[in-house]
Order: sequence, then C-alpha cells, then structure tokens
Amino acid sequence: MALRVIFMGTPEFSAATLRALARAGHDIAAVYCQPPRPAGRRGLELTKSPVHLAAEELGIEVRTPRSLKGEDERAAFRALDADVAVVVAYGLLLPKEILEGTRLGAYNGHASLLPRWRGAAPIQRAIMAGDAETGMMVMKMDEGLDTGPVAMTERVAISPDMTAGELHDTLMETGAALMVRALDALERGELRLSPQDEDGATYARKISKEESRIDWSAPADEVHNRIRGLSPFPGAWCEMAAGGRAERVKLLRSTLADGSGRPGEILDDALAVACGEGAVRLTEVQRAGGRAMGAREFLRGAKLGKGDFLS
Repeated sequence: MALRVIFMGTPEFSAATLRALARAGHDIAAVYCQPPRPAGRRGLELTKSPVHLAAEELGIEVRTPRSLKGEDERAAFRALDADVAVVVAYGLLLPKEILEGTRLGAYNGHASLLPRWRGAAPIQRAIMAGDAETGMMVMKMDEGLDTGPVAMTERVAISPDMTAGELHDTLMETGAALMVRALDALERGELRLSPQDEDGATYARKISKEESRIDWSAPADEVHNRIRGLSPFPGAWCEMAAGGRAERVKLLRSTLADGSGRPGEILDDALAVACGEGAVRLTEVQRAGGRAMGAREFLRGAKLGKGDFLS
C-alpha cells in the first residue's frame, strides 16, 4: 500500500527524488517548491524550478508559497491529509506546525554524513575541506537545523579530483534511491531512527563571493580543493594577462602537480602553477563569455607561458 506524500523541494537535485517516489507508486498529494524566479538576460522572464516542471510533467498539483508561517498555508497543508512530508533542498524553513502536519512527520534527504556539514552547502564544503567521503542521509526533521534523528545512510567516496558538480550528480541519484527505500521501510513500520552524535558537528555555510577568488599563497591541496569544490558553480577564478590584458578566468578542474616557485607563477607549458606550498596543474578553464576548454587549448590563444604569473 503506497503512502500519501507531500513533496517539498526546488532544484534538479530534488526533482530526481520526486520522480523516483512517483515511479515507486507513492501517491504524491501535492508538490511545494520555490516560486518562479526572474531569469533570462534581462531578468524579465519568470522561470519555474526543476521540481515545478517535474511536478507538472507528472500531473501533480504545485504550490509555491513564499512563506509557510500563515495559518491559511498551514491549514491548506493539513487539509491534504498526507501520511508523510518528504523534503529535499526546499529552501524554506518549516515551522513546527508543518513538521507535525502529516500523520508520520517530515523526512529530509540531506547530502552529508550528519552531523558533519549541516546547513546550506554540504557538497561544496565537503570537497573544499578535503573530505574523502560523504553520503546521503534520510533524517526525520525537527525544529533544529539538520539536527533530527537519522533513519538511513548511504556513503559515497570522494575521489581526489572529483568536482562538486560530479559529486552533486552522484548524490542526487543516491539520495533518490535512498528515499524510496526509507519510505518503503516507513510504510512497513520498520524504519528505525538513531539520534545524531553532536561530536564532530560542523556547519556548511553558504558560499560567499569572496571565497571564489583563488589565493595562490595557500598550499596546493587547499587551492586544488577550492577549485574542484566550486566547480562548476559559482566557479573559482583568478586574474591573468590572457591575450595581453588582465582578465578574470574561471578555473574548473585541476590536479596536484610537482614543482615549486613563487605563488601564482606558471611553471611549465601545461599550466602548472606554483602555490604557497607545492603546485597545481589547471586542466580546464573558461574565459569570460567563452566555453570551457582544456589547458593546452587555452594556452594557444592566451599567450601565456612559463614564468608568467596569475593573480
């Protein structure tokens, strides 16, 4: 017997779970997501979120409240008479009345090994910190920030050169399958909850603009982890005299390299760059307004070489 589910999510990461729950045969009573946002070159077009579009494709009612604090919204939520709420990257805080507005409560799919990396940017922060492992967790939500008891966990290795975009896609599919398993167990009355251990709790704060610029005086492993942790969005960057004038270039992929020199110095003709300790090799970059390209192709048009400096 399928559960009656209220789904709450917004980006493509969430849409994968919505589709998986629908394929599994659960009754999706309604989908909550963020309202359409301005997009396009001039910001004049309102664009629906990936979850909004997926719900429409599935023929499910979509609700886009800007807040869930009002009694009218809470009453409308309760009136759906759902068994459970499933929340994946929704983007709004859920008041207690919403968390308790279904028969079995609200369950969240979170992209970290809680209590490590509670908060908004767990995928990027795990890579930027040099973590070798992360995962997806299904957690029963309480009023704290990702503090509720954990129901299921699926661990995922982070390879040395993996980017945030690649890890995002892996966790997206892992999380969708995990949530289906969790609801199956919940339906059977077999889902077991374990409280989080507060030891080792860390907070994954949002990525700031200031963090995107590379500091070449940092050790090579920190530089490498920042480049891959911010790829493809928002993208780490530095300035270089490409084509004879200084311009901002986005750094999308790198790997650790041999060599040393002054921070920011190009060490060879394959874009190895000296850091405060050690060096990194830039393997994929993107000039403003251009496409992503490999280092050698970039260097052919950038007129940069050994002995030049990045800043």
